Amino acid sequence: MTIGNLSNVFLIDLSHNELIGSVPIAIDRLQNLQGLFLHNNKLQGQIPTELCQLQRSDTLSFHDNMLNGSIPACIGNLSSLRYLDLSSNRLSFAIPTTLWSLSYILKLYLNSNSLTGSVSSEIGSLKVIIEVGLSKNQLSGNIPSSIGGLKDLTSLSLADNALDGQIPKSFDGLISLETLDLSNNKVSEAIPKSLEKLSHLRYFNVSFNRLQGEIPNGGPFVNFSAQSFLSNEGLCGSPRLQVPPCKTIRAGRSKPTFALLLKYVLPAIASTILLVSLIIILVTSRKRKANLPVQDNLTPLSMLKRISYQELQRATNGFSEGNLLGTGSFGSVYKGTLSDSDRTQIAVKVFDLQLERAFTNFEVECEVLRCIRHRNLIKVISSCSNNIDFKALVLKFMPNGSLERWLYSHNYFLDIFHRLNIMEDVAMALEYLHQGNSTPVVHCDLKPGNILLDEDMVAHVSDFGIAKLLGEGEAMRRTMTLATIGYMAPEYGMAGIVSTRCDVYAFGILLLETFTRKKPTDAMFVGEMNLKSWVKESLAYALSEVVDDNLLKKEDRHFVDKMNCISSIMELALACTEDSPEDRINMSDALVALKKIKKKLLKDTRAERNARSRMRRQ
Repeated sequence: MTIGNLSNVFLIDLSHNELIGSVPIAIDRLQNLQGLFLHNNKLQGQIPTELCQLQRSDTLSFHDNMLNGSIPACIGNLSSLRYLDLSSNRLSFAIPTTLWSLSYILKLYLNSNSLTGSVSSEIGSLKVIIEVGLSKNQLSGNIPSSIGGLKDLTSLSLADNALDGQIPKSFDGLISLETLDLSNNKVSEAIPKSLEKLSHLRYFNVSFNRLQGEIPNGGPFVNFSAQSFLSNEGLCGSPRLQVPPCKTIRAGRSKPTFALLLKYVLPAIASTILLVSLIIILVTSRKRKANLPVQDNLTPLSMLKRISYQELQRATNGFSEGNLLGTGSFGSVYKGTLSDSDRTQIAVKVFDLQLERAFTNFEVECEVLRCIRHRNLIKVISSCSNNIDFKALVLKFMPNGSLERWLYSHNYFLDIFHRLNIMEDVAMALEYLHQGNSTPVVHCDLKPGNILLDEDMVAHVSDFGIAKLLGEGEAMRRTMTLATIGYMAPEYGMAGIVSTRCDVYAFGILLLETFTRKKPTDAMFVGEMNLKSWVKESLAYALSEVVDDNLLKKEDRHFVDKMNCISSIMELALACTEDSPEDRINMSDALVALKKIKKKLLKDTRAERNARSRMRRQ
């Protein structure tokens, strides 16, 4: 019971032991606790309601114990909870409806218990859920159609229950689904053909149900074996699935009047409809061509010419170290030259599929880059995914490298105008991502290493591997994927909440770093001191001490004008990095402010030059 005295502990892991007894009620005093891991023990008794006092907890892992009783309804009050695992216990009674109010939970496992009742339609409220495990219980009733709205769901297991009804047609909306297990239930009717649209589905099991009709034969269903459809006597389809072939319906003898109808009347009606439709399409097409502006480089990623692995190998000299431009979290980037007539220089981003989430990273980047085009975003030339072991993106080569190289290499220097131009380019890219698309995009990992510079020093935002697409009416998403330390907004780093305001925060940190030449992870920042507070404290009386030494010299004839400019930039950066996302300005306002700062500096320095010129003439 004295474990409650550990008032400052934020994580307790006592898993994989042989602990007996009950979960101590004294845990309610651990107000700073964020993670509690008690799985793989021999704990008994009920889950104490005192657990619901842990308001900061994001992880509760109790699986593989002998806990009994019901799931406390008050768990629904733990709004910070992202991971809840109560599987493989002896829990009974119905799932409390309050559990479905955990709208930001990412993973929920209640499988291998004795839970009863139905699965509430309120499960559709878990908008950011990734994995749901409810198998091996005693659940009954229909499968809620609201599950079809969970667009981030990758795994759903409802196996070994007593669920009935049909597979909801809304399941075709589960665009991220990789695993679906409905085996050992009482599900009936047909398998919706629309499930062929689930391109990521790799595991599908509906064995031992009461399904009927034809098994879909397109999309992911071409890869499923007979094991996915066992003991459904009403199913038919391909012989390889060990089911009988589907019977073709032969038309019987029609009545004479019906034959006349088929022979003369219907063709006439069909011809008329077809003619009218063609006229409408032709007129509409001409209007569109007249009204739409010509747009270049808007070819969808899926329509781009694929480049073979052999071509890329030749272009990069066998992916040699001499052509290596850099390495990142999910792979490496190589410089290459295509063997086309223009000898096009390219950058090949090769994903290391041995790394966790690298495949997902490739898929996400393709998905995002498929629907965005802007002069300040990295341009995709092609992609290569010729086999399961190799995934790569072919990008336009940026001869001036990254902003990080220009900030921290002694051989490079950016003056104040260069830095302003680059920041304006980045701001325009972010404004486009946030507001220039029907689907807003959150980059999630803005930093100097992801800002690339072309031959004209124009900035291009790159690396969309952990970006998030926001759905209609969606202002934020929940994620377990963390970005680079120092650039994450507080709500992102602490609770995994991402929104366009997270990019605004990262842009503010980027502004501070660009004009101070100090990384947010610099060794000088310890304790309560960080890049933001360091600049904020110096803004009023010692701004020159935090500005990059190479950027501003006292003997500079435009010293005062540049100091005023940098002061305005720092104020803008601080407005972007407010702790609360509601207090931050949006990207459009940040871009407008940045343009005004740049315009004023150009005006002031031009006025001074003109004054000096007049003095010389006099």
